[in-house]
Order: sequence, then structure tokens, then C-alpha cells
Amino acid sequence: MIDVQDVSKRFGRVLAVDRCSLSVEKGTITGLIGPNGAGKTTLFNIVAGVFAPSSGRILLEGEDVTGLPSHELFGRGLLRTFQIAHEFSAMTALENLMMVPSGQRGENVFASCFRRGAVMAQEAETRARAEDVIALLRLGHVRNELAGNLSGGQKKLLELGRVMMTDPKVVLLDEIAAGVNRTLLNDLAAVVERLNREEGLTFFVIEHDMDLIARLCDPVIVMAAGTKMVEGPMAEIRANPEVVEAYFGGGQAGAA
Repeated sequence: MIDVQDVSKRFGRVLAVDRCSLSVEKGTITGLIGPNGAGKTTLFNIVAGVFAPSSGRILLEGEDVTGLPSHELFGRGLLRTFQIAHEFSAMTALENLMMVPSGQRGENVFASCFRRGAVMAQEAETRARAEDVIALLRLGHVRNELAGNLSGGQKKLLELGRVMMTDPKVVLLDEIAAGVNRTLLNDLAAVVERLNREEGLTFFVIEHDMDLIARLCDPVIVMAAGTKMVEGPMAEIRANPEVVEAYFGGGQAGAA
């Protein structure tokens, strides 16, 4: 699904990603872990189109998408969530979901004025889908609450719900456990597992919660010093002395 080929990224004199190559296979939940400063978020931002690599290529389903901006990648089925949820705080939870699908007729001035029936019919379909997502996420009790008033965990669920309002091929999850209590985290993990199992959705996950990584991810990729170190099942990763050294022995020098 995703091929990172010999990618590097410099910020001035800082080499944040150093000739990194890795792959995310279709239908997997692939984890990306590593010590602070390993280059994980920088690599995520490159894959997600936040900025272009200094060198190397990114392939999505075999097509070169290097340097394409996020909105174009969205159109190709690559979506990304954030460590800090990016909700529309002045809109309700339900409205946050309803605004996601692209190509809505109501965004066209002519259609809004002269094709009201078609606009309203599509809006009804979008609302029905949003209601289904709200129910799946167990957020029915806050459906009409302003998103800015939700808890951190509820915002993370809502952000995952926005993914479910589209037909993505691959989703990049950036530290979904951060700031989330264990109950809501179990709900988040269950939704990810269901989307992977029932919809065949591919996930690429950055996470510091090793228990969550162990539950969700196979394979797990370890980054250190801006590049891929090892890859494998979580049980092997935890027993790997090189990984232990990278986390606790200063194996992150030079990365950001």
C-alpha cells in the first residue's frame, strides 16, 4: 500500500530522516515505534503530504505520490489523524462528521439555489451515515454537543469517525492513545480492529503505548536515528537487544 524508498529529510543542518526505506502492506495494521527523536513524526508528515522529502520517493499503491499535498492524497484514499485532535470546535459532533464527504452538492452555489431537492436528499444521506458512525463510536450522548467541549478521548473517537465518513484505503494514526483514558482507548482500538477486519482498511500507526501496539499491530517497525532499524512481530521486537539499546542506550543521536 505504501512504499517509502530511500527517503531523507533535512531541516537546515539537522538530518531528521536518513535514507529510510519501509513498506506498509495492504490490509495490515503496521506499527511504527522508536525513541523520542527517531524521526517517526517527520516520516509520517512526509507520507501524509505535509512536506516533501529532501530526497527519495513515496509510492501509494505503486504510484509515485512524492511531494503531493495532503488534499490530493485525501482524494487518493490516504487519510491521517493527529496526536492532538483537529476538530471543528464550534460545530457539533454530528456536524463534524457531516462536513467530511467531498463533492457535496450544497457546496455549489447554483445547486443550492436551483437544485434544492437534490441538495437536501444528499444531505439526508450524509446525516444518516453520520448517525450510524456516531452510534458505532458510542458518542450518541454527545451528538449535539459542540466538538470543542468534548473530552480528549471523545475528540479522538470523533476524528476516527471522520475517517469513517469517507472510503479511505489507508489511514495514518498518530498517537491515538495520547491523553485518552483506558475505557475510551479500548473503544478506539476496537473500532480500528473492526475497520481492518470487516472493511479491509490498512492502518499505519505511530504509538508510544506498547500494550496498544502489541494488541493492534503486526508487523511493528522500529525507527532510530532517522532510519528503519528492525521489523517484525511485537514479541520479537521487545526481545531484540538492538531495540532495547536504541530506547535506553542513546541510539537516537542525530534524529529529530
